Amino acid sequence: MTRNVFSLKLRFVCTALAVFTLSIFAKGPDEGMWTFDNPPVKQLQKRYHFTPTPDWLEHVRLSAVRFNDGGSGSFVSPNGLVMTNHHVGVGQIQKLSTPERDLVTSGFYAQKPEEELKCPDLELNVLVEMINVTEQVLAAVEPGMSDEEALKARQAKIAKIEKQSQDKTGLRSDVVDLYHGGEYWLYRYQKYTDVRLVFAPERQAAYFGGDLDNFTYPRYDLDVAFFRVYEDGKPLKTDHYFEWKRNGAEENELVFVVGNPGSTNRLYTHAQLEYERDYWYPLLLKYIDGRMAILKEYAQQGPEQERQALIQMFGLGNAKKALTGEYQGLLDEKVMKLHKEQEAAFLAKLAENPELQKEYAPAWKTIEDIYNRYAQEMMARFYRGARGSKLLNFALQLVRYTEEIEKPDQDRLEGYHDSQLESRKFYLLSKAPIYKELEKANFAGTLQMAIEAIGADDPFLKTVLDGKSPREVASSLIDKTRLDDPEVRKTLLEGGKKAVEASDDPLINLARKIDPILRKNRQWYKENIESVKAAASEKIARARFAVYGKSTYPDATFTLRLSYGAVKGYAMNGTEAPYKTTLYGLYDRSLSFDKKGDFALPQRFWERQKNLDLSTPVNFVNTTDIIGGNSGSPVIDKDARIVGLIFDGNIESLVGRFIYNEAKNRAVAVHSAYIIEALQKLYDAQALAEEILGAGRHAAE
Repeated sequence: MTRNVFSLKLRFVCTALAVFTLSIFAKGPDEGMWTFDNPPVKQLQKRYHFTPTPDWLEHVRLSAVRFNDGGSGSFVSPNGLVMTNHHVGVGQIQKLSTPERDLVTSGFYAQKPEEELKCPDLELNVLVEMINVTEQVLAAVEPGMSDEEALKARQAKIAKIEKQSQDKTGLRSDVVDLYHGGEYWLYRYQKYTDVRLVFAPERQAAYFGGDLDNFTYPRYDLDVAFFRVYEDGKPLKTDHYFEWKRNGAEENELVFVVGNPGSTNRLYTHAQLEYERDYWYPLLLKYIDGRMAILKEYAQQGPEQERQALIQMFGLGNAKKALTGEYQGLLDEKVMKLHKEQEAAFLAKLAENPELQKEYAPAWKTIEDIYNRYAQEMMARFYRGARGSKLLNFALQLVRYTEEIEKPDQDRLEGYHDSQLESRKFYLLSKAPIYKELEKANFAGTLQMAIEAIGADDPFLKTVLDGKSPREVASSLIDKTRLDDPEVRKTLLEGGKKAVEASDDPLINLARKIDPILRKNRQWYKENIESVKAAASEKIARARFAVYGKSTYPDATFTLRLSYGAVKGYAMNGTEAPYKTTLYGLYDRSLSFDKKGDFALPQRFWERQKNLDLSTPVNFVNTTDIIGGNSGSPVIDKDARIVGLIFDGNIESLVGRFIYNEAKNRAVAVHSAYIIEALQKLYDAQALAEEILGAGRHAAE
């Protein structure tokens, strides 16, 4: 979903929650983020009279792409061309920009293949295989083990499965936890790291309406970007890609979204939601406010500082609006009452079988107890860490990397297992630019926030500050470090533990001092919270399977899911929101705001207005069930043709992290017709349009 907003006009969220027709366990018509091992075949047959075949599902899965830095995409030509949102790719676009050539503002189009720009640290994943390894993981836990021992055993087994899979296949291999420990699946991904930017419009076109329009509808955004995957220096040849339907979908037509939703909390216990409402959301929103204030102050120093801070402000602003909407949902008594009633119904079903009740019912109380305990600790633990400084994060990772790889794989910290090292190194050796002055502002600002929250006498802060002010610490460390140079990081990485221990870099020295504190904190969390929660959550998952089977889908985990629904408007503010918007509306909205601010259009839109068919659909809404992480997901019809591109949800959808409401919940997408109209008539990207439509460049290569 789009990632920016300051305005918080969220009062509509609460009124939108008044009507709920769906239960968390008795799934209604268009609800669900379904895994590909358990697609919603019966639901589709019943409501839409459509049955996805195994071949259809495989083609859709292999045509979908995950942007590993957060987002989704899809192949849209046989030549490795990938489509996603501008706001998903904007981080890479900024990394490819310079003060003299700001591609975020001006846009970019590679007219020739040799002009395509290689991204510095973008990894794309395609899910090629799924294997159920639940029995293997659970069998690692022996009778009599403590919760901590059981957690360690499961994690060691997962690391072994991932390593063996990677060695056998050469594929990225991740064991995915579904249903909060109810199932474990080995997901094998084809990984691509030679990814090049092909096209991006101006940010003003991609993000038309800016903060005010974010998470709203009607919308008029050209939130699209195209990248290309290369293999062995040549464009990737793929048999699986989505063909294009220029005219898009009709009203009420069945559509699908295939992408990687980030996370949902629909299967949480009521105690977990109360913790989120009373502690987690207030803390996170206050932190975001503080970070936004730091960035705004930095951006006010000049145009270049504003450019440097833009993407972080973009992400934090969007997060604030999304999280505020979610928080409003938790504050709504109707939502919490409904969730509590559903949990009570679940427990009543469990009570019908005394053996199941005896085995599983205590898990709910266990969850409640550990969250009550963690609520007293979470503030301090939140502020202990390398928040605000990418360079300090690099330093910590270098210290840990060189230490962890000397241990047996099963004894390492999460993130440093053999199967994870390649991706870790790819990130550490990124050549993306780092702005030291921005680093200093962020580091000093977050240190000051931490002092205000937990006090300067906290052992972690005392170690970092060493009697100095946050500004003094940040200036001294960031000015003198050389970790902004990827060659320096490479030398330390290749030199191993000896090189890191011999380094006199001030951030490496600090990382060595704070790492033991952070490890101790991590161990406390594993012993007291994570291990206990894992055991209890597994019991609740087994209880769910015993009562409901697999009629329900798991919470989102940034893994590939299939959602379905219909192209449909909805009742809004006493009127009706149309299922689509048009170019007529785009120009009207810009003129209604006197072409100012976020409602200004790039000059090319005015110069070429007469060339456009103003009846062309721009954006549209549908009832598919999505959340953050689905940004960039293709919207396809039953023939697996592109009809649109997900980029947002309406404001009523924000409570979808906890519960789905078909009457109001809408996914917002760029229309396939607008993308082609813009490429051909606004951006002189005829070759790219032809490739998408099936007759473009690379076709004969």
